[in-house]
Amino acid sequence: MIEDMDNVFEIPELRDRTGVFRNREHAGKVLSDMLVNFKNSDSIVFGIPAGGVPVAAPIALNLGLDLDVAVVSKITLPWNIESGYGAVAFDGTVKLNNEVVSQIGLTEDEIKNGIKKATIKVQRRFKEFRGIKPLPNTKDSNVILVDDGIASGFTMIVAIEALKNTGANRIIVGVPTAHLQSLKIITPKVDRVFCANIRGGWGFAVADAYKNWCDVEEGEVISILDEYI
Repeated sequence: MIEDMDNVFEIPELRDRTGVFRNREHAGKVLSDMLVNFKNSDSIVFGIPAGGVPVAAPIALNLGLDLDVAVVSKITLPWNIESGYGAVAFDGTVKLNNEVVSQIGLTEDEIKNGIKKATIKVQRRFKEFRGIKPLPNTKDSNVILVDDGIASGFTMIVAIEALKNTGANRIIVGVPTAHLQSLKIITPKVDRVFCANIRGGWGFAVADAYKNWCDVEEGEVISILDEYI
């Protein structure tokens, strides 16, 4: 455990290292070992698409748990779709990073258009990934929320809030890699965090934790989820 964050669990020998996972599947297997106490329990694993689902799948498989999906999307900059200033979740939760918004000087119309585009994307993905099946009952279960990594943490925070809105009382975050400062923001909002590879410093990138990294296509997510949902 980390000083001042007694609900965070890591693999100390992986601290501040890069290239520690072969790929997302390997990262999920490492996390499943960390989460072994939840094996064959009433827990539900939720992957954040797209990249979080290939990590979540081996966790659910190895621990004998149900797999579902928590659809969240960044609200991206008009001139850079890789950078975001907020996020939208499957339940309609919208949160803006006001610090970023004030720095980049977006107009009100640009913000509204960004929210609209992200909302449309979330609604489309939710339908494609889940069909018409209702969300599982989260009130009486542990929810294990999984992504392939945490940089700023904003997407994860919005996913946490959305799951709480579904009635989830006990949320456990499982991520292969994360920035230390972002974990300090997230840990008060959840019961526990399991993160194999915690890193600090400048220039953090989730991809640096992986030897093989590529974008995850929606078709891959659908194929994985078809086996579980």
